[in-house]
Order: sequence, then C-alpha cells, then structure tokens
Amino acid sequence: MNESTLKEDILNILRILSSGAAFTQRDLSTHLGFSLGKTNYLLKELAKKGLVKIKNFSHKDHKLKRISYNLTPEGWKQKTELTLHFLKRKQEEYETLRREWEGLFPGAEVNVARK
Repeated sequence: MNESTLKEDILNILRILSSGAAFTQRDLSTHLGFSLGKTNYLLKELAKKGLVKIKNFSHKDHKLKRISYNLTPEGWKQKTELTLHFLKRKQEEYETLRREWEGLFPGAEVNVARK
C-alpha cells in the first residue's frame, strides 16, 4: 500500500466518523470496502495518534458491548489537512490529463461540464 492510498483510506474513515452517525467496525468496513481486520487496525492506529477517541460502553438491559468512535480536535484538523492534500492531488492529476489531451489534439478545447 502506497502512502497516497493510505492517506485516502484514513481520510475516508475520518469523513465517515465526522458525520456523527454511530458505526460499528463492521459497518465501517462494509461501507469502505475494507476487511474487518484492516478497519480494526486503522482505527487503533488513529486512536494511538490521538485522532479518534474510542469509547466503550454497554447497555445494562441487554449487556451488549458497544463502542463509539469520535473524532478528536486533532482528528478534525487532520481531516481538513488530508482533504486539502487530496484536492490538490486531484487538481494536479486534472492538469496533467489536460496537458496530455492538448498534446494529443492540438488546438482542441477541453470543455468540462460543471454542475
């Protein structure tokens, strides 16, 4: 796994957790298309870095163990930085493709439909 892919994976986890919805590790892994083991590993690493707070609690009636995952202030900061990094990288990819297109079809305009 290269660094860009890892950063995107982390950004995707942080984006989902920032929504405030309650997710289990299984929910996260299914939503992101990761294995449960990878999800577990990434969440633990994010917690070690202080980006995610993992809180254990249980319902007394059912005695089910529940875990909540919440972004810390540092997690919010990291999410913002990773989002900016991702957008810059995508802009660079776009510019590279635009230049390639112009090289293949000199004089042709590149029109991008915007919604």
